Amino acid sequence: MSFSTVLSAAIQGLRVEIIHVEADVSNGLPMFHMVGYLSSEVKEASERVRTAIRNSGFQLPAKKTVVNLAPATVRKKGASFDLPIALAVLASMGIFPEEELRDTLVVGELSLDGSVKEVTGVLPVVMQAKKEGCRRCILPVQNVQEGALVEGIRIEGVSHLKEVCRYLRGEPKTGIMAGEICREAKTDQKEPARLDYSDIQGQEAVKRAAEVAVAGGHNLLLVGPPGSGKSMIAKRVTTILPPPTREESIEITGIYSVLGMVDKDRPLITGRPFRSVHHTVTKTALVGGGISPSPGEISLAHGGVLFLDELTEFQKSVLEVLRQPLEERQIRITRSQGNFVFPANFILICAMNPCPCGNYPDFNRCTCTPAQIQQYLGKVSQPFLDRMDICAEAPRIRYEALTGEKRQESSDEIRDRICKVRIVQQERYKGRKIWTNAMMGVSELKEFCSLGKSEEELMQKAYTSLRLTARTYHKILKVARTIADLDGSGTIRGCHLKEALGYRMIDKKYWGR
Repeated sequence: MSFSTVLSAAIQGLRVEIIHVEADVSNGLPMFHMVGYLSSEVKEASERVRTAIRNSGFQLPAKKTVVNLAPATVRKKGASFDLPIALAVLASMGIFPEEELRDTLVVGELSLDGSVKEVTGVLPVVMQAKKEGCRRCILPVQNVQEGALVEGIRIEGVSHLKEVCRYLRGEPKTGIMAGEICREAKTDQKEPARLDYSDIQGQEAVKRAAEVAVAGGHNLLLVGPPGSGKSMIAKRVTTILPPPTREESIEITGIYSVLGMVDKDRPLITGRPFRSVHHTVTKTALVGGGISPSPGEISLAHGGVLFLDELTEFQKSVLEVLRQPLEERQIRITRSQGNFVFPANFILICAMNPCPCGNYPDFNRCTCTPAQIQQYLGKVSQPFLDRMDICAEAPRIRYEALTGEKRQESSDEIRDRICKVRIVQQERYKGRKIWTNAMMGVSELKEFCSLGKSEEELMQKAYTSLRLTARTYHKILKVARTIADLDGSGTIRGCHLKEALGYRMIDKKYWGR
């Protein structure tokens, strides 16, 4: 009987901490004791592990068994420590040489019969194991596809505790799935039918606003009566977004992995996320948090789109918590056990009616009083509106536009233009950790958004007459820069500024009173 150590991992928010699972089997009063700042589900592992070891054909000796999960300052939660605890105990019993687990990270949940069950957060765990210099990861067989997304580290998938022990004793591999097999991506599946902008008849101005917003990574607010196509346009935004790079896909998949939201057969998320949030959402569900903080909807929308339909139905306090993440593109949550940082780089798209009945300013149809309209619009604060780069009005669609035979541009055609503009922006901001015009800081605005004399006079008049804030002034320049990029212009001209200013007129039309 001896002491042994097995490497495992704990997830703190999105951060991975390497855990040393230590086991010591020695003479003393027969007991199985676990220490190391454990949550209730980890404490319960003692019963699962002892039963799984017995049902796998091994007999625990009547000795004192102590298991420690170090460091003791990191809280351990979840059932992923079952397998490493079992292996540490078995190694201490001499069932297999401890050297076989050197530079090997292990995670997995155990059933009472010894079978290994899948766990969450495998992708970030394997990525951290590679950084720490591990040469191999032993995972549940259901998680092998996910773990195999990380190159440069060997992945072994197991389905039963007995298989792991045989493998570590040097016996032939039975029931062991290697990650190299899983790295062969399946490309024969057809993509499901997707939404397309060619489905939308009319609303050319709104589609143009959406194109500008996507091209520069700008936030978009759509205002209009019910049934005018606001939701249709918003739901198709991801079809005109440039496809993510592999690094972006890995980052997005890592977030979903922590929450157990990946497909175990095809885990890599190759599309842009689109998260449509109901207006009953709480602050914690939106931005993340909890006693042990986990990512919220804004982090699930990272790299993609967060859509808030019926904006005025959201609690005002819920909308206000978005202000800081929209500026910093990340959310910071502070708890007694530490600070947690979740990514939140997304395009925010909001849709709302202009009044309770939805028909304002058509006074032939609108049945609302001025006080009702003011109270309704007052649910959206001016600081929140300032963070919307583009405000576009979606008017009621005319019958002729709805039934017309005019060919509408497809999402692929729009996306081609946007991809070209995104490449221009990437070259412009190379080495600055800026990827879109919306991410420009004050120094970049001075360098890349300089105006000519006539354009300067135009902005001066607009700033005074529209009573713009410094934030909206900067956002207008950023949007104008994107419009100029779509126009293939190296400089911002008056026509670009006028269109960008036009996207603030809806804001002033409804909230300017």
